[in-house]
Amino acid sequence: MNVLIVHAHPEPTSFVAAMTARARAALEEAGHRVQVSDLYAEGFDPVAGRHDFRSVADPARFHYQTEQEHASRHDGYADDLRREQARVAAADLLLFVFPLWWGGMPAILKGWFDRVLAYGFAYADGKRYDSGFLRGRRALLGIATGGTAQRFTRDGSYGDIEQVLHGVRRCMLEYLGLEVEAPFVAYAAPRVDDEERARMLAAWRARVTALAAQAAAAPQPDAGARLRRAQLAVQGDTAQWTLAR
Repeated sequence: MNVLIVHAHPEPTSFVAAMTARARAALEEAGHRVQVSDLYAEGFDPVAGRHDFRSVADPARFHYQTEQEHASRHDGYADDLRREQARVAAADLLLFVFPLWWGGMPAILKGWFDRVLAYGFAYADGKRYDSGFLRGRRALLGIATGGTAQRFTRDGSYGDIEQVLHGVRRCMLEYLGLEVEAPFVAYAAPRVDDEERARMLAAWRARVTALAAQAAAAPQPDAGARLRRAQLAVQGDTAQWTLAR
């Protein structure tokens, strides 16, 4: 199966980088095809604007969704977005690996969602949640925190981790139709000793390997979960995947 790892950390020797490296090695060892979008290393620009497009729907007023839909119709996305959208289109399983900063994902990753998972490409009117374009695919968050596990509980200072991540899960991943797994969280990664970090990485490797094996063995509900190449065709006001094997 095809796996996309979206990695968001600026430091190559970080624990988050070790999580991404460990996941990639384990998945490739298991025979899966792995693509990594290393957002900092690749210089991904998280700021949206007219530079997202090679086409123009309305030169007088910039409305982001209107320009996204127009670009989807007319193959008008900028090259960096075309690259990232091709990676998403080819993926059966998506892993998002990042540190929890200010209770959420780093800005560069939020910008990746804003620019790459565009209207007309990843969602459209009537194509959300159970009818979303990415239904049949799975997603997993791999997160490292500075705070301890106790702080991310109902009675802790930050609240339950599921509550902290609710917006990411429900309003971003599930919104697109993805089947979202329970997050893997390496709590207090900078604060624990090397032995505990090694245990965390081993548990992460096991989790990723098991999920990929489970996903590969499961019957796919539609062709979108098995696509190898994809072209987005927009017909009327509804975008639909046109698949090419």
